[in-house]
Amino acid sequence: MKRSFFALALIIAGVLGSAFVPKGGIEVGDQAPLTDYEMLDVSQDKETSLEDLAGEKGLLVVFSCNTCPFVIGWEDRYNDLAELAQKKGINMVLVNSNEAKRDGDDSEEAMREKHESSKYTMPYLVDENSKLAIAFGATVTPQAYLFNSEMELVYTGLIDDNMRDRKKAKAYLFDSIENLSKGKEIDPAKTNAKGCSIKKV
Repeated sequence: MKRSFFALALIIAGVLGSAFVPKGGIEVGDQAPLTDYEMLDVSQDKETSLEDLAGEKGLLVVFSCNTCPFVIGWEDRYNDLAELAQKKGINMVLVNSNEAKRDGDDSEEAMREKHESSKYTMPYLVDENSKLAIAFGATVTPQAYLFNSEMELVYTGLIDDNMRDRKKAKAYLFDSIENLSKGKEIDPAKTNAKGCSIKKV
């Protein structure tokens, strides 16, 4: 009886393995969860996933939204981040997890308008029921997660430490992309993200 129960537990664990969500979110060194989770990309009007969007050398995921003052303060870095990352074989994606505001500021239509008006060059995904944010442990916008080619987390937190003046900022995320591409140590690998709380369900 004990053997059959143990065998059943192993089967269940195998089935659920790809959907495993670490309690409290992911830490540096962890694998990205829910990489096959399909989300609507409003810029292309099609379903896609993190594994579809990952570049040869990695993926940069930034939780964002439409109206948060912190997003507005930092979003002028978005396209520059995407350009730098792409040169290094790393793709970038924005994820909107504000499910509680899906009928208002963060509706699919509002996201399309934001993508166009802000001239974003990267996909902008709808995270239904805040599923990805919960799995990642993301709490604010903007909040960055940089993964290597094995989809292991190598940096998380701030884009930089001065949203008002990027010339005076410590460019944590830009530096992390550079160091990842050169095989150098990323230090710091974690900073405390600041922003508007993600409006989860």
